[in-house]
Amino acid sequence: MGELAFEAVIFDMDGVITKTALTHTAAWKKMFDEYLKKRADELNETFTEFTQNDYLAFVDGKPRYKGVASFLESRNIQLPFGDPSDEAGKETVCGLGNRKNDSFNEVIARDGVEVYESTSRLLEELKAAGVKLGVASSSKNCAPVLKAVNLLTVFGARVDGVISAELGLHGKPEPDIFTSACAMLESTPARSIVVEDAVSGVQAGAKGKFGLTLGIARENNEKELAENGADFVVSDLSEIDGIQGLNELFIRKNS
Repeated sequence: MGELAFEAVIFDMDGVITKTALTHTAAWKKMFDEYLKKRADELNETFTEFTQNDYLAFVDGKPRYKGVASFLESRNIQLPFGDPSDEAGKETVCGLGNRKNDSFNEVIARDGVEVYESTSRLLEELKAAGVKLGVASSSKNCAPVLKAVNLLTVFGARVDGVISAELGLHGKPEPDIFTSACAMLESTPARSIVVEDAVSGVQAGAKGKFGLTLGIARENNEKELAENGADFVVSDLSEIDGIQGLNELFIRKNS
């Protein structure tokens, strides 16, 4: 294979590297359903459950508190933002977000973490070829999750929920976390690839003018990803012929 047309690849974590998107969905549903039932009982309202569509439309890919606020807004529920130090479950945006995080960690501790085999193979191939690798995730659990699957040291740059808060970065759909990871790798968006499974993530890749934004449709959401900024969409990275296939897609996009 000749010289690659790109020099860096930045991966989202949940749903792209690790099979934690389903864990997040379950944790969000548990937290919101418990809150909505409690609220319905107290205010004599009808309980309407949190659905997979709610997750994809309002929560997926966004920083935790932004996801809480976005969903509550969709239900016309107004709560004070509170403070990140709020105890889990307190009736604030932060309190509900912290309760969701507790639920997520409970599931991870019980069930562990699985990695997508096709992503793992591609990471090995890219690393062997000397491609710069980054991970950009809204999750504040990014480092411990990657450490649990022995992938933390694979990445030359990591921009997650913790680092985003420290640097004051805007969350997806703004491109900040991807462009920051790109800068840490001493690359440019034009020579880099974003790999994402969330609508807010492909929007960020498109906004950041990356050389290629590749969407992974884990939720049969090919159409939504394509309409919101993904240059190409696959259901799994096994559909691409490794690094050669990635290079061909990059060239197709930029020719």
